[in-house]
Amino acid sequence: MTGERIHRFKSISEFHRFRNLPNPQHPLISVVNVEDARHLHVDEPMSLVLDFYMIALKRTNGKVKYGHQQFDFDEGLMSFMAPGQVFSIELGESGELLQSGWILLIHPDFLWNMPLAKQIKQYEFFDYSVGEALFLSGKEEDTINNIIINIQQEYQSNIDNHSQHVMIAHIELLLTYADRFYHRQFITRKKSNHQLLVRFETLLNDYFKNDESLHTGLPTVQYISDNLHVSASYLSRVLKMLTGQSTQQHIQEKTIEKAKEKLTTTDMSVSEIAYELGFEHPQSFSKLFKAKTNQSPLEFRQGFK
Repeated sequence: MTGERIHRFKSISEFHRFRNLPNPQHPLISVVNVEDARHLHVDEPMSLVLDFYMIALKRTNGKVKYGHQQFDFDEGLMSFMAPGQVFSIELGESGELLQSGWILLIHPDFLWNMPLAKQIKQYEFFDYSVGEALFLSGKEEDTINNIIINIQQEYQSNIDNHSQHVMIAHIELLLTYADRFYHRQFITRKKSNHQLLVRFETLLNDYFKNDESLHTGLPTVQYISDNLHVSASYLSRVLKMLTGQSTQQHIQEKTIEKAKEKLTTTDMSVSEIAYELGFEHPQSFSKLFKAKTNQSPLEFRQGFK
């Protein structure tokens, strides 16, 4: 993958032509058989960008590493991409794409003026990276496949005033099931999730211990996720599942913990502590401290005298 070659697809029809597929039966929604789309373009690998949603369920020979564990691709591997995300496809060692499954393409215009147009943006898994894909059991895969069959049958039939509403209802059901199955996956992957939590806590402790906040400011969610090599949305969901708090809430709690330590063990002023913790303005620090402890920094310090 290079940053120089980027091919953008504004329409589903354009994507079909690129993959040497027949024209889509509906211009704004299409289900593609992965085996039919396995032929790579002569210029690949290249960066591809879609101006529409892509939901895929694939199988391939081999294994995938997920966290510190490996899983067979015999399980259905489901992934989600929102418009504007960049990806690439490369051949394996055999020189062939040995995949099966389907790809659901949904143009945002298909959802226009529908509640799902806003709701779909609330599903965090559209921001997950490839390594955070959803692994389905055989029963779960059957459930998802049946929904896809219904969507495909609907747009292949005579289009009427109900067609769009029926297909959108199926898409909503598919996303609801995906969210449910992700919840199950977070529970069943407890070992790797707890390892991620330990790495997160270590990174946060080291950040304050090494006084990085003094030079670079408060740690951001993006900084944490980049250093843990996971997407920000995935990390936040893991932490929510394990602790009930988001990544930002964890950062704030750790910041307050360090503030309390400095207030009770040093003679530094509130402003000095604020700047050392990475705050640009002492007022922002005092406001956060008050919100988290119901006391001002000075009130907290006086309570220890």
